[in-house]
Amino acid sequence: MAISSCDVISMSQARANLSQLAAQAKAGVEKIITKNGESYVAIIDVQRLDHYHRLEREHIHLLLIDDASKGLADVATGKVKDARNTLAAIKRRRTPKARG
Repeated sequence: MAISSCDVISMSQARANLSQLAAQAKAGVEKIITKNGESYVAIIDVQRLDHYHRLEREHIHLLLIDDASKGLADVATGKVKDARNTLAAIKRRRTPKARG
């Protein structure tokens, strides 16, 4: 759904017409509220908000699956390091050297 100029309203207009804006959001019309001329918040239906949150979680899951696939591909091609040796090397780099 595209946002048109009539869907962008100022904070003062939103205060004066909150019930009407809530009814429009429930009907599927998203509103952008501005403060000092800048986009500030949006009014959307709660079901649409839930949908956006589900999409965000799914996106995160897809990213994790992609990272896991890349990791498995590295293991399959032998692009791995021993964890104990790598952690020991990191600790050595972080430990301040004694002054002599």
